[in-house]
Amino acid sequence: MPFASIRIITEDVARLADFYELVTGATAVRAGEVFAQLSGPGATLAIGSSRTVAAVPGAAEAGANRSVIVEFRVDDVDAEFERLRDAAPAVVLPPTDMPWGNRSALLRDPDGNLVNLFAPIPGAAPAAG
Repeated sequence: MPFASIRIITEDVARLADFYELVTGATAVRAGEVFAQLSGPGATLAIGSSRTVAAVPGAAEAGANRSVIVEFRVDDVDAEFERLRDAAPAVVLPPTDMPWGNRSALLRDPDGNLVNLFAPIPGAAPAAG
């Protein structure tokens, strides 16, 4: 089964799409006020209004995520962190070497979702996320 995308449900599609355009450098394809999609090599991030799941009450709640991390592998964690820190509502973890072999910085997007900017540490054991 091919992977299609991850969709974040929000009350403000434009605000979240603008943020992820800044993070990725990609331009979101927007379908009115209710949907936007950013596609890149190997992944698609979809952003949908809470109106897109209204037919299934309680299925998804905007701004309530505390279990998923949106991750971006970058060339230079410190440089990307500096570029994005003022656009992020909160810094959770400044650039830090993790024990599993990655350098990571954690930010919150405008809806409070956790965003990980990471890069493998040269010479360390390879790891994901």
